[in-house]
Amino acid sequence: MTDVDDSSELSRPARRQAEIAAYVVQHGSVSANDLVEAFGVSVMTVHRDLDELERQGVVRKYRGGVSAQPTSVFESNVAYRLTTASAEKAAIARHARTMIEPGMSVMLDDSTSALALVELLEDITPLTVATNFLPAITRLAQLRDVTLLALGGIYSATHDSFGGLPCAEAVGALHTDLLFCSVSAVSPTHAFHQEQEIVLVKQTMLRSARTKVLLVDHGKLQRTALHRLAPLTDFDVVVVDEKTPDDLVRALRDQGAQVDVAPL
Repeated sequence: MTDVDDSSELSRPARRQAEIAAYVVQHGSVSANDLVEAFGVSVMTVHRDLDELERQGVVRKYRGGVSAQPTSVFESNVAYRLTTASAEKAAIARHARTMIEPGMSVMLDDSTSALALVELLEDITPLTVATNFLPAITRLAQLRDVTLLALGGIYSATHDSFGGLPCAEAVGALHTDLLFCSVSAVSPTHAFHQEQEIVLVKQTMLRSARTKVLLVDHGKLQRTALHRLAPLTDFDVVVVDEKTPDDLVRALRDQGAQVDVAPL
């Protein structure tokens, strides 16, 4: 079973749902009884969790069991993303933290990579932080000396974030010192995401920040997705984790990207 990073401030049911999502993705197709045994909860609880995960779009229920949605669907789902590469995201966040100074304005996208940074902001205050990611908004609202700009728009349960044109317009009205964001795939030359509506907001964020930092764990490298977000050279820094093979780091640098490698 894949561990979930407790720093995400998920409720107990949401943490369990994230673990169930990862379990289903790992096994492809499982029965409700398999999940009862694996997670030590009642059949009723399993079905409630599966109903919620189906509503979010990460799984598909059928009589007697459940299967994972296609890769492009479940990789977008926040419950699945919260279970993946947590150690790598934490290392990348620790490195990203060194770029922040008290008094700065910081924008965070709706990535779990940026969410890992939220827990490290408490002792760098005062800060102004803008984000469209509901888990980040919830946690930032609890921090002292943080001026929180909650970027609203059309709510997506799949992403647990706000998006669409209203969100893009809210982002476009700002100009922050820093942007920390992530994507689902990175080639040697470009950053990609599989959903156009997400790309719309991220591209507006890129235009609305002075310094742009891309946070990507090694599992996202050498991949592409349907929609091209931006050339890597549009980012001031690309932060990867130290599990990234040296030849991939060289390939990114050879294409002109500024690459920092975060130690685990």
